[in-house]
Parts: sequence; C-alpha cells; structure tokens
Amino acid sequence: MTATRVDAEVIRRLPKAVLHDHLDGGLRPATVVELAEAIGHQLPTTDPDELAAWYFEAANSGDLVRYIATFEHTLAVMQSREGLLRVAEEYVLDLAADGVVYAEVRYAPELNTRGGLSMSEVVETVQEGLAAGMAKARAAGTPVRVGTLLCGMRMFDRVREAADQAVAHRDAGVVGFDIAGAEDGFPPADHLDAFEHLRRESVPFTIHAGEAHGLPSIHQALQVCGAQRIGHGVRITEDIVDGKLGRLASWIRDRRIALEMCPTSNLQTGCATSIAEHPITALKDLGFRVTLNTDNRLVSGTTMTREMSLLVEQAGWTVEDLRTVTVNAVKSAFIPFDERKALIEDVVLPGYAAAL
Repeated sequence: MTATRVDAEVIRRLPKAVLHDHLDGGLRPATVVELAEAIGHQLPTTDPDELAAWYFEAANSGDLVRYIATFEHTLAVMQSREGLLRVAEEYVLDLAADGVVYAEVRYAPELNTRGGLSMSEVVETVQEGLAAGMAKARAAGTPVRVGTLLCGMRMFDRVREAADQAVAHRDAGVVGFDIAGAEDGFPPADHLDAFEHLRRESVPFTIHAGEAHGLPSIHQALQVCGAQRIGHGVRITEDIVDGKLGRLASWIRDRRIALEMCPTSNLQTGCATSIAEHPITALKDLGFRVTLNTDNRLVSGTTMTREMSLLVEQAGWTVEDLRTVTVNAVKSAFIPFDERKALIEDVVLPGYAAAL
C-alpha cells in the first residue's frame, strides 16, 4: 500500500478516538469567563482569547506541578449543578465538531464538591450533561459515544471513595477508573486497596504513569496494581536501548497494553523535547499499541485535529499511521467488545477509506 500524506482538511474530516482527555482541562475560554463572572471568581483576564493564551503560556513551563496548578480557575466554575451541566454538554459538542466518534472523558469528582454537591451528585450531574451533549450531536448528524473515567487524586485520601463511585455508576455511563495528580512521590501502590476493589468488581482502570516518574511507576501500575492501560507512559523508552526491548517494554508490547500518549502536553511538562522526536513515533514503529490523545484541550491549546496535524507535519505521519492509532484507541476502549467492533468496522474504517 502506498503511504498517503494528509492535508489539514482531510485530517479535520477523519474519524477520531480519544482515551485520555480531562473534563476540567477542556473548557471553552468564553464559558470560563461567563461562569466565573456569575460566581464572582477572579480570573487572570476576562477576555476569552487572552485567557486561552494565558493557559497555554502558563502550561508551557516544563513543570508538571505548575501545569496542574492552571486548573484552579476551571475547577472554580465547576462546583455547581449548572456549571457542571454546561461544561459536560459543551465538552461533547466540541469533540463532535472535531470529528471525534469515541471519547473517554476523565475527571475527579472529589474536586467538584466545594459547592455542596456530594461525589455521587457530581457524577450524576456530569452524566446528565454528557447525555444532553450526545443527544445534540446525534441530532446534528455528528454522533459521538462518550464514556466516563472517574479519577481519584493520588496525593489525597479519597481514592477509594472515587473507586466506589465508579463501581456504583458503572451501568450509568461510567466505563472505568484512573488516578491523577502529581505522579512523582505518590506511587500508585499507595492506593492498592482501591485497585483491588475495582478488580473484584470487574471495573477496568488505567493509571497515569511514566510521565513525571520513570520505569518504576510504570512497573508498579501494571505489575502491582493491575492497570489495563497506561496514561502517558512516555518514559517506557528508558527500557529500550538501540531498538532492543527490556522486560517491561516487552511485557507492554506483547500484551497489547495501550499507551495513552499526549504529545503537546508532554512537551509542556518537559517529558518530550519536540513533536518530531516524541516517543510516540518510535513506539508506533516498534509495534506498541500507542494511542493519540489531547490530555487537556484548553490548557494545551489543542484538539485531536491539531495533534494529528502536528505529527503529519513534524514527524512525517501518514493517513495510515493516523488510522492505526485510531483503531488502537477503539480496540483499547473500556466499552464492550461488540461496541468496539462496530465502531471500527462501521465508523472508523469507512471514514478513513473515504478520505483516501
């Protein structure tokens, strides 16, 4: 098959799948401004364009802790039922407009309880907003299936509570679990009881690992905690020397464990030096099940179309490469096999065939 290069318009039309995208990192700047004004929260600027630029600049620090600190303002406007409903609905509509056909959105419900909502009420409200967004997207002819991953914050003490919420709402749109927050110094095994509980209840989970901390973090997430996917995982390259895979890298590749890779975000947090040299390309070429993701669309000033375009322009990716990572993502989604199979056969592959 002849490799096919892709122009920007083709990329925009391609069906996309995203597994690693944070709800509180993907708000519309204008929404942040309007909701902040309504509750009297002070922002760095009340101009939506300037606010978007502020986020992008603040996140380009090369420091994961400072990157995470930019969420102060988005979380401030996500403490009420009204704010959560709006943010969740717009989240879906923005993905649909970007050509996304499958997404998993993640957030930590404990961070949305400062306004008096319980964790359970937060989850129910977000699901209501996501459902409204999916209904509108479907009516507009751009259907997108969105599943939810609930997060526990690894540096706090409510991870088991969040896991309980994932179990309680697994038949109401929640498809899995994750732990998020500062990775270095907060190993996943600190929350082993939560992961054991999820395994007993047959709830799949991913774990942020191999971003701010290296191979021990990835090893612990997989071999101690039992994660089915790895969030980021860029530092697995430390177990690959001159193309030869070490035991951990081989384990990941051999068992088709998906790596949720986020190129722009990794540049911002100092985990990669450029798009051209981002590990996603080398790992793809070595046969790892890499997936392409946005992480935080507002904070990183990105979309799936932009992430794809950067790899095409700066790393030489082709439409076949984009199709590969899209199929990889759907194969590794935390939804039933028949739904994954239908998405690939009825939506993704025909969409790529039409673009060629």
